[in-house]
Amino acid sequence: MDILFDIAEPGQSHRPHQEDATERRRVAGIDLGTTYSLVAAIDQQGQPACMADEEGRCAVPSVVCYPASSPTPLAPLVGYAACEQALRHPERTIASVKRLMGRGLDDIRSEPLSWSCPLSSSEGGMVTLQIGERSLSPVELSAQILTTLVQRAEQALGGRLYGAVVTVPAYFDDAQRQATRDACRLADINLLRLVNEPTAAALAYGLDRGHEGVYAIYDLGGGTFDISILKLHQGVFQVLATGGNSALGGDDFDQRLVTLFMDEMAQQQPALDRDDAELLHRLRNEARRVKEALTRHDQATTTLDYQGQLYQRLVTVAELESMVDDLIRSTGVTCRRALKDAGVKPADLQGVVLVGGSTRMPAVRRYVAQLFEREPLCDLDPDQIVALGAAWQADLLAGNRHGTSGDLLLLDVTPLSLGIETMGGLVEKILPRNTPIPAGRAQEFTTFKDGQTAMAIHVVQGERETVAQCRSLARFELRGIPAMTAGAARIRVTFQVDSDGLLTVTAQEQTTAIEQTVTVKPSYGLTESEVATMLREAQQHGAEDLQQRQLQESRVESERLLQVVRAALGSDGDLLDEPERHQLDQVMSHLSNCIAGDDHEAIRQAMTALDQATQPLAQRRMDRTIQTAMTGRRTEQFI
Repeated sequence: MDILFDIAEPGQSHRPHQEDATERRRVAGIDLGTTYSLVAAIDQQGQPACMADEEGRCAVPSVVCYPASSPTPLAPLVGYAACEQALRHPERTIASVKRLMGRGLDDIRSEPLSWSCPLSSSEGGMVTLQIGERSLSPVELSAQILTTLVQRAEQALGGRLYGAVVTVPAYFDDAQRQATRDACRLADINLLRLVNEPTAAALAYGLDRGHEGVYAIYDLGGGTFDISILKLHQGVFQVLATGGNSALGGDDFDQRLVTLFMDEMAQQQPALDRDDAELLHRLRNEARRVKEALTRHDQATTTLDYQGQLYQRLVTVAELESMVDDLIRSTGVTCRRALKDAGVKPADLQGVVLVGGSTRMPAVRRYVAQLFEREPLCDLDPDQIVALGAAWQADLLAGNRHGTSGDLLLLDVTPLSLGIETMGGLVEKILPRNTPIPAGRAQEFTTFKDGQTAMAIHVVQGERETVAQCRSLARFELRGIPAMTAGAARIRVTFQVDSDGLLTVTAQEQTTAIEQTVTVKPSYGLTESEVATMLREAQQHGAEDLQQRQLQESRVESERLLQVVRAALGSDGDLLDEPERHQLDQVMSHLSNCIAGDDHEAIRQAMTALDQATQPLAQRRMDRTIQTAMTGRRTEQFI
């Protein structure tokens, strides 16, 4: 029997709380973005505001450079300083590292983006970047960006931060979220909570302060796309459904322009080196500049001097929109699926909020208006809105605000189903996708064999019915199960997903209370293509999966029945005469042959035949048991 329960939001700090509860705690909200990152805090007027540098710039380019002249390998340049060195050290400069967080080398091979330094794979499977003599992970590089943001916040606030809320795309999986947490740990940040970017944007828009109803948050940033359908009702801020693409954003728009520029330059210069790191860096900068200029003007020109030859190109808005139209429209598929999962139609929405710098493009805004049948809300700066919302949430979690808004309950959801492997390679889903979190679910399982004293727990993620079509997250064993007959032990498996979206699995044997717990920390996570494939194949192969499941279930039950019959023959086989034993052996052999086949109906029929064939043996065993029990005892003892 399944048991459903809620888990209180943690939000606890790893550091001791300040003793003086009346003192306002210094906290910040951090938007760790693909292209730019920002940090915000609540100002003296009680409103969230982004913190700027000495030149008044709030955004910090998510760029890290390890110049060769650096005094130590651990003294990188971050932000605009890194951008300034990028032309001289392109092979030592990394941008858009967020796209590599929690991912393996195979996950990014199919992406059109190129990287200025060699990529390799760690022993755990995570991508690493070779920068000079150092091999660095995306977690380490992200930690450098976070450190810069924290330093800016502490300087502005006048002291050490108590903690911070850091945002992540709603469709980040367990590995990507864990990688973000690890980056916070490396940056010495007391992480109050990971908050989904669309949720933070909704908070910044003030949807938590009296604007009840259902809203869509369309978030198209530099490297990720998210769509979330949220409902606010009586202080409960619930994500009804979420979807997205953790490898789609403004970088991909830029890449279309880079490819165009590179192809045309190659026509002028046949010996052009397409892998020239400096050239690639300059082309990316030009592509981004042109794209941003076309959000305000009808045309923009790029001019590039490379190896003594001048390349000049006029790009119009219509030309750019034609190049990226398929990318923009691909977001519509995800949006429609999220609406369907949430059980709402565009007419049911109270508003659509735009988030992310890429939503500045007129083509994106027109498409969103067409898709949701209404003009989107874009009053706030789409680049800052996530950081502003994170600052608001950080202030609440730190206890700086009280009252109605301080009691706000945020309920996000799991992007994919979570479950465990059962006999026959089947998946038992314990937490379905779009389950509100923080929450948990427990389900009881039992042993397959007599005397079984251990159980292997295989945690998987995905929408298909068999393990082979899902993604493995973790494996562990529960040992010390009392030796019992098959099916007698009660193993309670509990899935707990915290408010950061991270999973913990516990298996406990109920009679002895022996348990084993694992916090799922995959070395790298799912790509959007894998997620989309899982969802699509779950629909396309539903009937096939059901047949496969029925077949596997029939095989498991049949093997268990054969084990029981063999055990009975081993102890009481003498109760059958030779013709009866021969007939039973034939029926058992027929069932074994059916198990090797692919017809679950044939297996079921063979099981029924074996059940009927064993009736005489079962009756005689019962008679023998009663006779043994009554031997030497008087009749009145049984009355």
